[in-house]
Amino acid sequence: MLGKELSSSVDGVIDNIGNLPLDLFAETLQEILIHLQEQRVVDFIETRAKFQRSGINLDQQAVQDIVRLMSFHFRLAAKSNLSADVLISKLTESSRKWSKPMLQLVQRVWIEHGAHLHAHQEMLSMASIGQLVDMQWKLGMAVSSDSCRSLNCPFISVLLKYMDTSGEMSYKSFEMTVQQFQNFYRQFKEMSSVLETV
Repeated sequence: MLGKELSSSVDGVIDNIGNLPLDLFAETLQEILIHLQEQRVVDFIETRAKFQRSGINLDQQAVQDIVRLMSFHFRLAAKSNLSADVLISKLTESSRKWSKPMLQLVQRVWIEHGAHLHAHQEMLSMASIGQLVDMQWKLGMAVSSDSCRSLNCPFISVLLKYMDTSGEMSYKSFEMTVQQFQNFYRQFKEMSSVLETV
């Protein structure tokens, strides 16, 4: 899974990490942890600019690979509630290229911030509501009803397919008036425009 996200081998990424000064690597790790807690992505352009100001000339893809590798390991450690020693063990299993100072730095950062990220991951998993997989809708016309006074009124029938937190597919259906559906559509459009700015 991680290998598909990285443009080069794990060893190549760790070679690039080894070229970073320890203080710059520490700053990068701190930034990754903050962004994981806030559920945002790291600004690769700004990170690359920091590297260049420190005399480290890596291309954009190499910077992304560093951030992705460390984000992957931090997320894995947070979800599994790994201790700093186990995290270091996992890192050394992934590659023998890690230098001792780099591993000590990761260990120190994880000891200081790992519990916060784990608590945040726990909170997210409890608050998770699932993922919308598909939405289908169709226009209908009411021709008979026990409760409707005016027949021949158009309505929209909506079927939502979503995956809950356990990975199981579920369906939810409901009906709306045309006006309710138009409002529903406007709200989705607003959400989409907000998500594009994130």
